Amino acid sequence: MSWAPAESVIKSIIGEIVQECAVRGHQVSDALVAFMVKAAVLDPRNGFNVDRTLTIQDVQKLEELCLDKLTVTCSPSLDTIKMQVCFDMNHTSRREFLEEIHQMLESRLSPVRREITDIRVKTREELDTLYRKIITYILLCSGMGSPTDFNSVQEATAALQSVFPPTELGAFMVLLKRDKEQQLDELAMIVTGIQLFNRAGKKAEEINPCELIPAGLCEALHHTSTGIENELIITQRLAWKYTAVLEKLTVSDGHSREGDVTLVQFREALYNVRQHEVFLKLLLADASLCAKHVEILQMELSSQMKLLKETVRSKTAVPTTTVFPLFKALSRVWTGLQDEAELLNICNNIVLNLQPFLTSQAKISPEAYLDNLLSGSEVKTDQQRMNESTDEHITPAEMKLQEWLLPETTAGFTDLPLQYNGVCGYTLVSTDGLLLPGNPYIGVFKYKEKLYVFNSKEAALKFASTPDDFIAQVEEIAKHTPELIQLLRLHFSCGSLHSEMHPGGGLLVKPITKCEGGTQTDLHPLETNIVKSYEWNEWELRRKAIKLADLRTKATHSTQTSLSHMRRENATQTWPPKDAACQSKRDNESTMPKPQVYLAGLRGQRIGRVMKTNLTRSVDD
Repeated sequence: MSWAPAESVIKSIIGEIVQECAVRGHQVSDALVAFMVKAAVLDPRNGFNVDRTLTIQDVQKLEELCLDKLTVTCSPSLDTIKMQVCFDMNHTSRREFLEEIHQMLESRLSPVRREITDIRVKTREELDTLYRKIITYILLCSGMGSPTDFNSVQEATAALQSVFPPTELGAFMVLLKRDKEQQLDELAMIVTGIQLFNRAGKKAEEINPCELIPAGLCEALHHTSTGIENELIITQRLAWKYTAVLEKLTVSDGHSREGDVTLVQFREALYNVRQHEVFLKLLLADASLCAKHVEILQMELSSQMKLLKETVRSKTAVPTTTVFPLFKALSRVWTGLQDEAELLNICNNIVLNLQPFLTSQAKISPEAYLDNLLSGSEVKTDQQRMNESTDEHITPAEMKLQEWLLPETTAGFTDLPLQYNGVCGYTLVSTDGLLLPGNPYIGVFKYKEKLYVFNSKEAALKFASTPDDFIAQVEEIAKHTPELIQLLRLHFSCGSLHSEMHPGGGLLVKPITKCEGGTQTDLHPLETNIVKSYEWNEWELRRKAIKLADLRTKATHSTQTSLSHMRRENATQTWPPKDAACQSKRDNESTMPKPQVYLAGLRGQRIGRVMKTNLTRSVDD
């Protein structure tokens, strides 16, 4: 059977189980059913052969087993699995949480932005409507008030009119859609910064950061951290009591004084509260990280506000190139504080969502019932158990055959990734499922690139003598008790178990494991060789050149004064005159005689002869 048919079989089985649970009055998710199907196949007591294709009888049997487990009432084991599925579905990394927050904000802003950028204005009323939509967009983006609150709208309108009056809507309408969106985002940041500055201006000279951060953030910070810590204290106290009860009821031969059923229920209740403790510690770490970020952002907000006040102090006008970047910096800090508030809200909601999964263990064994069982017995805390084994250490002579890590010789000893979530694997096997935290200061056993801790030196030496046997027994216990897979972080071990099922075309296929990884390298270790203005990309250089030479949005302005009236300055480029001489001929002169001729007989004689007399004189005369 290939992967596609196997996947279709899995989906059909899950769908049928979900429908049948709904008919019986139990609402379950596909993820929960998928986990139950996987657990039923892995449990060797059910007799499924993972090397062959499931028959119709196998499918019916599998469905009945899953339905029996999913529809049982008052089961701490089922509640633990539901808690694990709920936590996995709702909790993720901080980066992914922030991405989801930003996506939700974008989903609220995109319809309003689309209306603003796509509108075609023709009348004055439509211009006023467009301006009101811009104000709505800014309020939604900044979160400094509701668009339906009159005071918030009035405050945002006054701030917007100081940087973007309604008369500039005409220039805004002729922009491209991309440029409109960019200007909207810049206006939202500037207006947010102006509103923060105006609020700070109403306060005293010394600004209290809690007065400027988003409403309720300080209270949410305190409430979330305190609430998680209180829940953790209650859960840990229950876990210590369940551990003491199991130690008391279990005798050396492995039988219970009160009956196997009660012992199993106590063990399931212990797993339930221990899993709740693990999740609360993760959420408390998230809340503590949020508190650190809020503290950093508060300091940055105060410094930015002081710088802005010093910049605009006692000045009638400040260049926009100076003050607008400061307003944007305030807006970015404000956005970071809003993100932290949303993260705290998410943590608080997850804590509330985990509460219903503690009801079964509380019904089976109320705390008063536990106190009655433990009358006259000492309830040890995890720290007390670790203190009892403080003087036990692995000696160098015992380290010759195995590899051990000690706090004196290991860097980052407290941050080591411990196998079984820090639980002693030897105690888990030898006491039939009792969870006791290990003490890493005894010595951390390294075997096949995995690290194991133990609650005593004796347990450490016995586990190290035959580690493969104990590891296999832990996996067998997890197959019988599926909630331990998540609690002890046995996903990779179970992944190896899943790999057996694929060759025969069985029900399950080895899952694709994913993890986040990162590598940090030094960029230009030698600071002296860093050229900040260097750019290797030719097209980037061309883009910068075009940007510098962009004259489309430039305009030339001129002013006439009394000195320039009726005058103008012209410049003409000509060839300068050349001092040169050229001789082509020689200047000379000569004297010629002036001719004089006298004609006689021109008058009075019709037939007379005309006489010509030359009276020209010589030059020498």
